[in-house]
Amino acid sequence: MYIDTHAHLDGEEFKDDLDAVIQRAHEAGCHQVFVPAIDIKSSEASLELARRYSGFCYAMVGLHPEEVRADWKEQLEKIHSLLTTYQSPLTSHHSPLIAIGEVGLDFYWSREFEQEQLLAFEEQVRWSVETQLPLMIHCRKAQNELVAILKQYAKDLPGGVFHCFTGNEQEARQLLEFDRFVLGIGGVLTFKKSHLPETLPAVVPLNRIVLETDAPYMAPVPLRGQRNEPAFIRHVITRMAEAYGASEEDICTQTTRNALRIFASADRHSHCLQ
Repeated sequence: MYIDTHAHLDGEEFKDDLDAVIQRAHEAGCHQVFVPAIDIKSSEASLELARRYSGFCYAMVGLHPEEVRADWKEQLEKIHSLLTTYQSPLTSHHSPLIAIGEVGLDFYWSREFEQEQLLAFEEQVRWSVETQLPLMIHCRKAQNELVAILKQYAKDLPGGVFHCFTGNEQEARQLLEFDRFVLGIGGVLTFKKSHLPETLPAVVPLNRIVLETDAPYMAPVPLRGQRNEPAFIRHVITRMAEAYGASEEDICTQTTRNALRIFASADRHSHCLQ
């Protein structure tokens, strides 16, 4: 069994057949799915999914860097209100909320809201320190800026995931210096031109990796171009086993342990390793 630590199952792409998607995930061996948010609307939707599929889907709340615009402060205020509600003493023990995310920095397309992104990310990093919920971090063309912020809070952060890692050995080493964080690996590992099958075994031990789809995006080979879903992680597992010279069972066992170590709230509800 395995865990998909990053799937946008609240998206419109799944509105017509989500029950079937969940069923296929179960049949493929997926034990849990963690659902990140990108704004207040998807934060609410992620929590609703976690209620609808209790014990299988777990929620995150957060403001994605590409959603940081002129109203970012209002968005953060509403998201923080959700966070406070689900982390109150009356709800936290049974809360479906397991992380703050998807948050981070993205300067790939534009730097129009660069300063706002930096401020929004740092604010959500502070939430992680305050609540001790892990971070689900998105980063494109901004690793230096992201690392600079994280270093200020490193000793107090509970950990998290650097989502959709596609970098080189040097970038991997830099991120792994945050010793309570892991790298999220998905469909890119299977792409023909990907250097990850060589990069990961060279510098990233298996206890620093979690599996993810980023569904509905980034479907693995041989399903590239299709809508991605949690059942498709099987192809990533196969490629990772080949790269590390390990069995697929070992990949599933280790990455599941890693996910449950990072996402302690999900671990409280999990029996998959017992």
